[in-house]
Amino acid sequence: MYYIGLDLGTSALKLLLMSGQGEICKIISKEYPISFPKPGWSEQNPVDWWNAAVDGIRELVRDVVDKNQIKGISFGGQMHGLVVLDKDDHVIRPAILWNDGRTAEECKYLNEVVGTEKLSQYTANIAFAGFTAPKILWMQKHEPENFRKIHKIMLPKDYLAYRLSGVFCTDVSDASGMLLFDVEHKCWSEEMLNICGIKREQVADIYESYEAVGTITSEAAGELGLPQNVKIIAGAGDNAAAAIGTGTVGDGRCNVSLGTSGTIFISSKNFGVDENNALHSFAHADGHFHLMGCMLSAASCNKWWMEDIIGTKEYGKEQESVQNLGENHVFFLPYLMGERSPHNDPDARGAFIGMSMDTKRSDMTLAVLEGVAFAMRDSLEVAKSLGIDIKRTTICGGGAKSLLWRKIMANVLNLEVDIIESEEGPGYGGAILAAVGCGEYDSVEEAAKKLVKVVDTVKPDSELVKKYEKRYKIFRQIYPNLKFLYPML
Repeated sequence: MYYIGLDLGTSALKLLLMSGQGEICKIISKEYPISFPKPGWSEQNPVDWWNAAVDGIRELVRDVVDKNQIKGISFGGQMHGLVVLDKDDHVIRPAILWNDGRTAEECKYLNEVVGTEKLSQYTANIAFAGFTAPKILWMQKHEPENFRKIHKIMLPKDYLAYRLSGVFCTDVSDASGMLLFDVEHKCWSEEMLNICGIKREQVADIYESYEAVGTITSEAAGELGLPQNVKIIAGAGDNAAAAIGTGTVGDGRCNVSLGTSGTIFISSKNFGVDENNALHSFAHADGHFHLMGCMLSAASCNKWWMEDIIGTKEYGKEQESVQNLGENHVFFLPYLMGERSPHNDPDARGAFIGMSMDTKRSDMTLAVLEGVAFAMRDSLEVAKSLGIDIKRTTICGGGAKSLLWRKIMANVLNLEVDIIESEEGPGYGGAILAAVGCGEYDSVEEAAKKLVKVVDTVKPDSELVKKYEKRYKIFRQIYPNLKFLYPML
């Protein structure tokens, strides 16, 4: 049997074909454009995602001799994006993405007028600029004609699920990031729907991430060259799917993701809330819950520095000249798109500080990698303050391919970092969810235990940990001292 995992990212759709035994048979990537209409805005056309899915699935299954062996399709998708359809299922406006920062006023209204205490009571979270509910309020205020046309509100991966199955659905992990969802009870919050001026029928039916929502439509099956009995499984938000793909299930497991954004993801059997709401409290794709710290720019910081600033795509070669870890005098704040955890500041911006006449290009490169690690440490410190004791973590995402960055992460976080055989976190997690939804495995935990394999571990070095501890204490003072400047910029 074969299962397809679709990783709907910000820059590309990655498609993965997995056998029932967990072997990755084929991986394909299809890019699509992203637009930034105004500073801090970020949008995409959902139809581009569908076109990428059609082309990608056709190519992915081209060499499968017996298409009847393809049993299920599932997803890991970029979270929080606002996708709106009219009564004829046409996309009303470009999707407003997770890293869009236009909703500062709406977040202020939700957090200060409605109040963080009520928001946390209703949804287990507070308003962040990237979340979906503030975008709905923004649309209501700034695009009232479009707002009145809304028939369906969905998340990015759920648009693909809808086009494939005809079922208006979402899953608990992705819905958790909308600020419309009662995470503890896994249902829509009537209070939040009322606050945002939307009706229950405008939001999707809710499924666990591993549940089948239906089968592929005859129209989609014909377009893709697939049999009509292929099951469509609800799938998960990208971070929850990546956690499945790295075996971060059950209680007290941790995963660090170095993708476009960066996350530290801590799984739990029990529902819990960070009382300061610096970490998100979400449902997990394994049927339980998790806490997550999310920074908006992680590997994207390195891409920006390498390609846009110094003009190279030879990442590995650029890192070869980096030396003297833990002794760098240059610091970098990785807030290129504002920041979420733990600062919740859409106005925050990136900064280099500490340069002198002897600063080299390699020092700046190292500062970018360290800055992302330090910012990730900020969220880990919040978890520690809650009494959560983490000793090791898995790692995934494009940034995790860098041996240097893995070493930096291990020593800045002071955690053992496990390297997984498959680095395709969300896509592999999506394929695993498809296998569970089709009955290949009895549970997500069983599948992850059997399929996810650790092939290497990076252990922290005690001397380097001490050096980075000193540097981190300096780093954490920089943002508070620059914060007052950001609104002026």
